[in-house]
Amino acid sequence: MGTKSIFVSFLLCSFLLHLHSPEGVVAQEVAKSESEAVGEPEQREALEIIIGGGGSPAPSPECPPPPPKLNSRLVSARRVLLRFKSLINDSTCYTANWNENSSPCTFNGIRCAQYPNSSDQAVAGVDLNGARVAGRNGCGLPLTGLVDDLPDLTFFHVNSNNFSGGVPSGITKFRYFFELDLSNNKIGGQFPMDAIKSNLLVFLDLRFNGLTGPIPSDLFQRDLDVIFVNNNKFSQSLPENFGSTPARYLTFANNQLSGQIPRSVGFAPNLTEVLFLGNKFDGCLPYEIGYLKKAVVFDVSKNFLTGPIPLSFGCLKSIQYLNLAHNKFYGVVPDNLCQIASLRNNGNLSLEDNYFKEIGPSCWSLIKSKVLDVSRNCIPGLPNQKSPQECHEFYYKTKKPCPNPNSFYYVPCKAHWGMQSSDPQATGPPSEPVTYKTLKPHRLRL
Repeated sequence: MGTKSIFVSFLLCSFLLHLHSPEGVVAQEVAKSESEAVGEPEQREALEIIIGGGGSPAPSPECPPPPPKLNSRLVSARRVLLRFKSLINDSTCYTANWNENSSPCTFNGIRCAQYPNSSDQAVAGVDLNGARVAGRNGCGLPLTGLVDDLPDLTFFHVNSNNFSGGVPSGITKFRYFFELDLSNNKIGGQFPMDAIKSNLLVFLDLRFNGLTGPIPSDLFQRDLDVIFVNNNKFSQSLPENFGSTPARYLTFANNQLSGQIPRSVGFAPNLTEVLFLGNKFDGCLPYEIGYLKKAVVFDVSKNFLTGPIPLSFGCLKSIQYLNLAHNKFYGVVPDNLCQIASLRNNGNLSLEDNYFKEIGPSCWSLIKSKVLDVSRNCIPGLPNQKSPQECHEFYYKTKKPCPNPNSFYYVPCKAHWGMQSSDPQATGPPSEPVTYKTLKPHRLRL
């Protein structure tokens, strides 16, 4: 067998040389001579070794291993999701890959994660945003039987679907439930109290539904970071404990809320953006609003508010978007308001369609730079103002005084009044507001 080994090695070298050398013909001749010396069978066996054949028959390909067995959490979640699928009309085929032969972790819109203090995977999130699913045969599509039967959820996002009815109470018992987005559905009735009973909830989005009645005071006692309830049919006054909320972003726009803006709003510790626009608020603005040192957006446009702008508004040192348009404010636009650096640096101060009759000296440059809009007011010497007759009618027949008029002259940051920034770039350009995105029904990307 020594001769055979030598031959096989040689033949291998010759074969490779034939592939890579222009003198492959010579290599073939060498191989032919050797075959004549030792015999044809040896050559065939060697060639079969080279190309991977010959010898023992090749083993049969092994079958792929079976998929790992689902744990009980996933089995239960799959059962719930498939039951839900059987009840819906899915015109966009969003749930097309939901089937009993797959793990729910592969289902479209389902997010899995490792369950805390366990090696088990669990369904941690449902994202049906934009799926536009509806109940079959025109039936309603309740949340009951879906969100309340998935106890491992951390978030439930179902923007732009056709869910109706109330919020199941079962979600209040979930150990890790942080985010609830039911926006742009057909949720009706009064404010869903069960939605805010969880002490872990930080994100609540109920925009664009048919919710009615008052907004409960309990909402402002919860440790929420985001409260979006705009574009519903909420009514009555906002609770006096508004200032207790730790939330940063709040929208109450386009409801039927009335009464005064609560004085406590000025003591909301983290308030960054708030929209009150498009309601029926009346009365005068509380001077306490001037305490909102973190406020970037404050919008009370399109209401029935009146009175002068409190001088305390000059203390809104972070404000970039201040909108008081389409109300019945009157008097003088405070000069210290027009000195706020964050407004002067391409911010937005809209006082359109009110009854102001004078502006402070610093405000003229803001009009020129198009930061300040005072059109449709009563300011002499400026274009696009209301007629003298309309202004006279308001000041002598319609104008209403505010209680505690001395409070409008209180400036809690007097040490900074008049210290106009010499470097308007110091504050940086205004960032894009978060809350104005909520005024469209689509899903949010914060």
